Amino acid sequence: MITTASAVVGHAADKPVSIVLVHGAFVDASGWQQVHDILSAEGYEVLAVQNPTITLQGDVDATRQVIARASKPVVLVGHSYGGAVITEAGSLPKVKSLVYLAAYALQAGESVYDIGTAPTPGEDKAPLLPPSDGFLLVDFAKFPTSFAADVDPAKTKFMAESQVPWGLGAVQTKITTPAWKEKPTYFMVTKNDHMIPPSQQRSMAARAGAKVVEIASSHAVMLSHPQEVADFITSAAAPTN
Repeated sequence: MITTASAVVGHAADKPVSIVLVHGAFVDASGWQQVHDILSAEGYEVLAVQNPTITLQGDVDATRQVIARASKPVVLVGHSYGGAVITEAGSLPKVKSLVYLAAYALQAGESVYDIGTAPTPGEDKAPLLPPSDGFLLVDFAKFPTSFAADVDPAKTKFMAESQVPWGLGAVQTKITTPAWKEKPTYFMVTKNDHMIPPSQQRSMAARAGAKVVEIASSHAVMLSHPQEVADFITSAAAPTN
């Protein structure tokens, strides 16, 4: 399969930083549109990475290509599996800070698989179907309530039926150099999440030393609470940070 990295770019901006948005598994960069539009209207240069989600290294490379295109220091934002991507890609000097949204803030030697298979009694896990040809999908019937219970059901039905397969090469690859060890880090915990248990989000945020906010949201927080997400990202972009 041949893949190429691409980016969706906001209008010319007058803010001192650029914002790079990194999506997670099973979806594409279109989920960022509302957040992109809010931030762009506020004067930020906003770029959204289109990750292939086949291998972690491929997604890191795609993200670094977009970072290189940014005209200013970068606030690097990752949702869900996108957190693993920014953890590895964010060590570039151009990256000013990291923002995790219901995301995997992994440590060295850890993979998404390691977190995803760890026991969390009393909390839901992502309802994944068995691997097929090296890729994962979410159970189509359970996707709307697990991924985005507070989003328009018509939209989540389409999202379920248009899922992007998630490669085991992305799921099982371990992080080598966590960028959060060197960069200011922010983490939004989604309290109504049925994909990544909130207890795991809190644990990852704590060990990363992140500034944390919690929100009563499903996993798809950028769809259900775009203004709050945009505000959180701008808090990481503030000149005093």
